[in-house]
Amino acid sequence: MATLVAPEDFSPGEDALAINRACQRWGTDEKAIISILGHRNAAQRKQIRLAYQEIYLEDLTKQLKSELSGDFERAICHWILDPVERDAVLANEALKKARPDYRVILETAYMKSPEELLAVKCTYQFLYKRSLEEDVASHTTGDMRRLLIAVVSVYRYEGEEIDEGVAHSEANILGDEIQGGALKGEEIIRILSTRSKAQLIATFNNYKQIHGTSITKSLRGDPTDEFSAALRAAIRCIRNPKKYLQKLLCNVINNMGTDEDTLSRVIITRAEKDLKEMKELYLERNSRSLEDAVSSETTGDYKAFLLTLLGNQEF
Repeated sequence: MATLVAPEDFSPGEDALAINRACQRWGTDEKAIISILGHRNAAQRKQIRLAYQEIYLEDLTKQLKSELSGDFERAICHWILDPVERDAVLANEALKKARPDYRVILETAYMKSPEELLAVKCTYQFLYKRSLEEDVASHTTGDMRRLLIAVVSVYRYEGEEIDEGVAHSEANILGDEIQGGALKGEEIIRILSTRSKAQLIATFNNYKQIHGTSITKSLRGDPTDEFSAALRAAIRCIRNPKKYLQKLLCNVINNMGTDEDTLSRVIITRAEKDLKEMKELYLERNSRSLEDAVSSETTGDYKAFLLTLLGNQEF
């Protein structure tokens, strides 16, 4: 379930006026901006952007970028985008980092339906005048490039039918490739990029039955090997997306120095979907609430905004 608390009745025109007033004051009224945008769903935010453009002949995103700064500015500007546009922007930003964040591309590939992934790719091409595949190829190399291009290029079958014979056979193929010394990746990339999620889960189950350990444990090795880490991330996205994201939150909060980009991405992209279940899972696994963790690791308006999306009624 979603954590976002949004009213059924609202006026996009009045919200646009209130946001403009908050930006025109001597010192931007960030609390007013959070109180409005932090309590509007995607359809409502789109209407506010349209109303703002109509009234002030200015893009709301550009206005907020000029008035806000830091992690708060990046988070709220991502939040007000249409979800498909946001996914495209996040993918582009991930690829442009000095060390491209492969997790964003894998999440885009595996947590979307085929139609949603296609929509993200079309939007990406419209925004950047290049295909997502082209930019993946330009910013990655070797096995990582082959994996990421393969998973974003496929239109994956979404049915629940599985072939147990294929699952058993490909579990053996994966075992030979993973346990045979240096990981070449050719077969595992083929399987991860062409099979349906249901078929892949059957293959992973067969792998554990045959080899006595999970495929993710078999892929553990050199902690600096990004390709193996990307394969583990892909498999976790397929098996249990909520558990994958909960573990991602735990890692980015508990490591030395919080990864604000990842923290924002997970909360922003799941607040209207399943963040409530992820909060429950986080509490179960970490013995403290996600709200407490966010409160201890963030500050100021950025903290207030994330807590609002987590369902905190104080803001």
